[in-house]
Amino acid sequence: MTEPLIELKGVSKSFGNNKVLDKVDLTIYQGEALGIIGPSGTGKSTILRVIAGLTPPDEGEIYVQQELRQGLIEDGASPVGISMVFQQAALFDSLTVEENVGFSLFQHSKLPKRRIRELVNERLEMVGLPNTGNRYPSELSGGMRKRVSFARAIMHNPDSPNDRPEVLLYDEPTAGLDPIASTVIEDLIRQLQCMQEVCSTYIIVTHQHSTIRRTADRLVFLYQGKVHWSGSVNELDTTDNPLIRQFISGSITGPIHVAG
Repeated sequence: MTEPLIELKGVSKSFGNNKVLDKVDLTIYQGEALGIIGPSGTGKSTILRVIAGLTPPDEGEIYVQQELRQGLIEDGASPVGISMVFQQAALFDSLTVEENVGFSLFQHSKLPKRRIRELVNERLEMVGLPNTGNRYPSELSGGMRKRVSFARAIMHNPDSPNDRPEVLLYDEPTAGLDPIASTVIEDLIRQLQCMQEVCSTYIIVTHQHSTIRRTADRLVFLYQGKVHWSGSVNELDTTDNPLIRQFISGSITGPIHVAG
């Protein structure tokens, strides 16, 4: 393995009386395609937000390229660019696709608008959505909105190389999509990993079996705020871990508590 890119050491997080992360240790390596799986409500989205620097842990430490992170992402420069793709795409309905994808550059850079539009068009081409810049999110299918959110996540100012995202965090990127649209998104996630201009490392949270198997190389299983299993995708079919066996089979009988 290469040197760790991101490390979580003893990270805990509670919301009120609900402890969603409980002394989690997790290491992410350069170039990994890491999947975080587990039942609903077990802290998977929270761990992404902690990694992104959007949510502070209550306890524990986060290291980025072996440098201890102090505070949130907004509190200081990070040695590694991290970008997040949210579950519901989180596009601004009142803005065009172009304005959504280029939002950070329109708001915070000194680049000419013409140059930003060129960069937006490049990113839209990367995600298979050329000539859609003038459309609004309401005019797009669910899969297309997801791809627009991908284009936004990989946008950066070429005059500021340190802003380039090296890690992408995907929160349920195929949720609510039909099988064909899901396949398009799964293929795109892998394609973006191989593009030289884009991130080579990503972490994906997903429930969908096809997405687990087609987008991840290594998996961690999160349940009740703790990592209970780690292994390769191929080991899903051979492990005798009862949590994994129940999760993969979808059985209501087993150690995973079924709510309701």
